[in-house]
Amino acid sequence: MAITKQYFRKEILEKQPHSLIPPPQNHSSRVMTKEALSRRNIWEPSVYYARGNESFHFAGHDVSIRESMDTYGALIWPGAIALCQFLENNQQQVNLMDKAVLEIGAGTGLVSIVASLLGAWVTATDLPDILSNLTFNLLRNTRGRCRYTPQVAALSWGRDLDRDFPYASYRYDFVLAADVVYHHDCLEELLKTMRHFCRPGSQTTLLWANKIRFQSDLRFTECFKSHFNATLLTELPQQEIRIYKATAKE
Repeated sequence: MAITKQYFRKEILEKQPHSLIPPPQNHSSRVMTKEALSRRNIWEPSVYYARGNESFHFAGHDVSIRESMDTYGALIWPGAIALCQFLENNQQQVNLMDKAVLEIGAGTGLVSIVASLLGAWVTATDLPDILSNLTFNLLRNTRGRCRYTPQVAALSWGRDLDRDFPYASYRYDFVLAADVVYHHDCLEELLKTMRHFCRPGSQTTLLWANKIRFQSDLRFTECFKSHFNATLLTELPQQEIRIYKATAKE
C-alpha cells in the first residue's frame, strides 16, 4: 500500500538506526546525507512510496526498487531518474534495442532495469557489497519482461580493468553512468574507468547524468571534457542535473 511522503520520512528517521547513515564529517558529507533523506521531494509527480521501496513506471512497466539507508550506493539519486526519463522519452535519439550496454556505479539498478526494458543487453556493475541488492532489483523487475537477461559484475573503478574487462573481449555500444560524481576520493579512478571502456576509434557512446552539488563536480566536468567529445543533451536547471553524451577524443 502506498503511504504518505511525510509518514515515510518519519519512518526513515525513527526506524532506521542512525549508525546506518554516513556520519557528517564535513560540509560535503552533510550535504549528501541531507539529500539522502530529503531527495524524494524532487520527483513527487512520478513516484509513489512504500516502506523500503520506491516505485516507478517506465517503458510500460511498473518498476519496484528496494533501497537501503546503509550506503549511498543503495539509494536512488536524482541523476538516475533523470537518465531513465531521458532514455524512455528519446528512443529515436538513443536507440538501445539490441545494443550492448554497460552501467558503471549501477547502485540500485534502476537505470540498468530501464535499459533492459528498452531492449538492451545490459551488464550492471558496482562494488561487491552493492551487488546483492542490485541483483535482487534487476531480477524482480526484468524476469519475463526483457529480450535479454541483465548481467551483474563487480567493478571497482580504476582497478584491474585490463584483467577483469579486457578491451578486446568487452566492448559496449553504450556506457551509462548516473550520479557517479559526488564527494568521494575516486574521481581519477572514475575517469580512468570511463576512458577504459570508451577508447579512441571505438563506437562506444557514454551517457552520463549528474546532479551538480560541489565545486569538485564542476572540476571533474572540465576534466571529462578534455578527454571526451562531450555534448550536453539536456539540462534540468531546477534539479541542477545535466546529461552528457560523449565519445573518446582521437
